[in-house]
Order: sequence, then structure tokens, then C-alpha cells
Amino acid sequence: MDFQRRWPSFGAMAACILVLAACGGGAAAPSTSPGAAAPGTSASAGAAGSPAASTAQRIGGSVSVIGSWGGSEQDSFMAMVQPFMDQTGVQVQYEGSRDLNSILSTRVQAGNPPDLAGLPGPGVMRQFGQSGKLVDLSNILDLNQMKAEYAPDWLTLGTVNGKLVGIFIKTALKSAVWYDPKNFTQVAGSTPKTWNDLMTVSNNIAAGGKAPWCIGLESAATSGWPGTDWISDIMMRSAGPDKYRQWYDGQLAWTSPEVKDAWQMWGQIVANPKMVYGGVQYVLTTSFGTAASPMFANPPGCYMDRQGNFITDFYTSNNPGVKAGTDFNFFPFPDINSQYGDVDQVAGDLFGMFKDTPQSRALIKYLVTPQAQAIWVKRGGALSPNKQVPAGDYPDQLSKELAQTVVNAKTPLFSAGDMMPDAMQKAFYKAVLSYVQNPAQMDSILAGLDQTRQSAYPKQS
Repeated sequence: MDFQRRWPSFGAMAACILVLAACGGGAAAPSTSPGAAAPGTSASAGAAGSPAASTAQRIGGSVSVIGSWGGSEQDSFMAMVQPFMDQTGVQVQYEGSRDLNSILSTRVQAGNPPDLAGLPGPGVMRQFGQSGKLVDLSNILDLNQMKAEYAPDWLTLGTVNGKLVGIFIKTALKSAVWYDPKNFTQVAGSTPKTWNDLMTVSNNIAAGGKAPWCIGLESAATSGWPGTDWISDIMMRSAGPDKYRQWYDGQLAWTSPEVKDAWQMWGQIVANPKMVYGGVQYVLTTSFGTAASPMFANPPGCYMDRQGNFITDFYTSNNPGVKAGTDFNFFPFPDINSQYGDVDQVAGDLFGMFKDTPQSRALIKYLVTPQAQAIWVKRGGALSPNKQVPAGDYPDQLSKELAQTVVNAKTPLFSAGDMMPDAMQKAFYKAVLSYVQNPAQMDSILAGLDQTRQSAYPKQS
């Protein structure tokens, strides 16, 4: 089954899984970030017990997990699994790496995969699923319960060849521009609603000798991914959902006018040294998680940061004392073509099973529960795909507004890079860095991406 073809039904998901008041649940939205990581750690953070964990059998042993989370995100995952470990006696042995794709591919090829892994998006998940490396979860999870708690499209995205091989445990909204209300209103007035408005605000700030944008592309082996999200946001709003899907599905050339226009529009910002804090070197060498810290300085060094909602966890960790709503808020990424005004970029953290053991079965059953997902939601920086997570579990009004933004989007679209095969995704990351380094080489960069496209996608029969 070609699950990517079923995206037109994704819009219905917003009305069901993400209506906080009606469904009492969290909201969806994006690959969360590839984060810094510390290898070989096991969960130690405390968390409130959960009914799901308290009824679990005590089986002991251990379960190995590889994911992309590091820092505070890793701490939140550890807190999430602590009740499971307390009740079952199973030790969760977590290893984190930003280079998740390479590590998983190498270990799977060597016949030494982890028990469970956070999968680097539906595109890579599909490759593992098609090669028979992932366990069919439909024989492990209660599908009736899953269908009651997850909207159909989340299950469809985790399905390959009719088998459920991936489940979402956390989601994110990526089509957000963050700002400090106290400082932003002084230089911009109201928040922009269109791309032209955004560029007017950006140019006005730059004309005053300040950098309007904070951008950091560094993320170790996955450096460049924040730029791919920029281009995704622009592409879906300028070319529309159909062209956007054709693009990530390998059917639209990178040298097409639609794709080229998206890169050029981003270039209006990233290729102009007056538009970005610290210039090219700062953009290329600064971690996405710390890039916006100058926004909270006095006086501010920059005024806007386009990032997924998970960035709020980095804001509060890196800048003690800043508070949601008071020191940072967001506005939706502005419209470009008014007929595509209801799109939003979303992503999520998928989990798949490589080894079927009693411990891995128990953990994956736990991770899909609202009780488990509520732990991360309460800590901040996460939205839940499980509609049974209460709205009251979100730590602040801003989190609820993030969910509402997705509700209002008639066409949520997954991040393009996460929908692409591994080789295409990696080439996309590298191309972003090359473009920032030398925007004049855009045509050759896009031509190179098109060459990768010819071999990265499976041949259609």
C-alpha cells in the first residue's frame, strides 16, 4: 500500500485528534528535532506513576532503545519511561544520537538492531518496513484501542504494505514563527499575516541596523535540517499541497520552477547578511537549539525564529527565567498564495520494533497510552497524538494555542525531508548548507539534488 498517496485525507485528522476541548487531547504536528545526545544512558528522571504502568506485569530484563533525543528532550523521554521501569522491572537502555539514520542502517545491516528505535520519519520507516526489518505491531497492539485513541491518518502514516510498523508517541507543529512580544511589538507592531508583510517587517528591522532573524543550522550529522523546514513551509504555501507531495515523493524535479522559487524566497532572508544574526558563519555553525538565545538578550540581537514547537523546551533550558506567553509567543507562518492559506507543516516521533521480545512488547504497549504521553506533555515541548491526553495536562496556554493552530489547518502536511528516502534527505540537508555558504550556486545545487532524485527513489513498476 502506498501510504503517501493517502495524504488528501490527512486534513480530516485535525478535526478529530487535535480538538482539545472536544476530544480532550493533544495536537499534532512535527519531526521533532534531531537533538544532541548522550550514548548508553538509562532512564533516571522521576515521574508520576501512570495507570498503564501500575497494571503492567513485572517481567524484569532490559530493552534497548535508540533515538535522536538529547539534553532536555532525552530527560523528558527518561521521565516518560520511569513509571514503566518501576512497575515492570524492565531497564530501558537508551542510546541517543543525532546521526540516527546512519546508526540504524549500519546496525540493521549488521544484524544487530536495537529492540526499539525512534524512526527518522515516515520515509526511512517505509524503507525499513519494505525490507521486512520492522515487526508488525498489529499483532502486538490492541488495534481497536489504537483506533479509538488515534485518528486514522496517524495509523496510516505508520503502515507499510498493509502492516502497522510505526507508531507516533509525540508530535509537533513546525509552521510557527517565534518572537518576544515585549521587543517585537516595538519594532514591528502587529504580527504579519502574509509573506509580503513578513518581508516588510524584516526589511524595516534590518534598515534599523538590527537582524530580524535568528537562524542556526548546526545539528551534528543532521546539520541543515532546519533549513529544509524553511523550504517546506515556503513550498507548501507557494506551490500548494499537490505539488508539495509530488516533490517529496520524487515526482517533481528539484529544478522545477516551483522548487526553485521556494529556494529563492528563502534566499531573500538567509542569503542577505543584514537579515540574519551573526551572518553566514553564525547560521552554519550555531546549533538550532541555541540560535535564538540573542532574541532574549537586552537589547535583543534578533527578533524572530522559525521553528517547531519543541524549540520552547530549548528556550527555557538555555535562557533561565523566560516564560511562555510573556517572553516568547508565536504567530503562524504567513500565507504566500492565499488559496493555500490553510496548510501547516507537521511532524512526529515514530517508534518501531526491530526485535520482538517480552520487554519490547511491554514498552511499546506503554508508549502509546495517554498516561505515558501525558508525562512528556506536562514537561513541555511536546504535543500528543493520543486524543485521550487531557487538555489540562498542557503546561500553559501557549501549548493549547499550538494545538489550536493545527485544528485550524485544513491541510496539515508532514515535513518534506522526513517523507523522503534516506539518501534524498541527506542530500537535502547538505544542499541547504551549500546554498547558505554560496547562494549563487543555487542552480548547480538543485541540479545535483535532481541527480540524487533519480537514484534515491524506488523504481515504479
